[in-house]
Amino acid sequence: MPRYLTLHRWDVTPEEAAHIQSDLRTRVQKTNGFKPEDIKTVAGVDCSLKDEGQAAIVVLTFPGLEVVDRVVASRKLEFPYVPGLLSFREVPLILDAVDRLKDMPDLFMVDGQGYAHPRRFGIACHLGVFVDRPSIGCAKSVLWGRFDKEKLGPNPGDQQPIVDYKTKETIGIALRSKVRTNPLIISIGHKIDLPTSVDFVQKCLRGYRLPETTRGAHNFAGSAEPFPVAAADKLVGDTGEQLEQGKLF
Repeated sequence: MPRYLTLHRWDVTPEEAAHIQSDLRTRVQKTNGFKPEDIKTVAGVDCSLKDEGQAAIVVLTFPGLEVVDRVVASRKLEFPYVPGLLSFREVPLILDAVDRLKDMPDLFMVDGQGYAHPRRFGIACHLGVFVDRPSIGCAKSVLWGRFDKEKLGPNPGDQQPIVDYKTKETIGIALRSKVRTNPLIISIGHKIDLPTSVDFVQKCLRGYRLPETTRGAHNFAGSAEPFPVAAADKLVGDTGEQLEQGKLF
């Protein structure tokens, strides 16, 4: 039995990809499609896009955060690099990895954008609607929107809303996860609301900038040997510097 829906083909042009995102965003459920107590496993998802793409999924118990499964899948990248359309490079890889899991996780946490996206359909949304599971975007930098850097406190747990440039809609949360590091960019993916998304990320933190979910996937992606822990904990980018609209597809 297939583990995910097949909602479209992947061999598309960037123009077609943008239309697909706009169409599929209507499937995104922005409320909780589960009871929090029913979440027993959480999966971290990350991709390494070097000579060929690799996707890693690390599954942990929740709330204990013990690793129970980890898989990696690789394939040649077919879709070009286009900011705003990265899910068309990464989701096919991730679905290959999903096929290798022992069991489907209850919730996916993706290193990338979700609703905080120009078309409100980043990789966490794309994956979520395909696997029909709650999903969260947990990115290291802003793709779309802005937050008040001056008002964001220095302590773990401090947060500020990320607001769309034009519509002023709140599309995510900038969450300080560790002192002296840039905040995480949290947004919904599918079947979850924003406060619950932030809560799950916070409950997966164990003293590092990244939650154990995506930190584990980051360490596993693209290497047979884990990356040094410090690589997942350093400052990555300036989350106060958003891409201009013209640079996005």
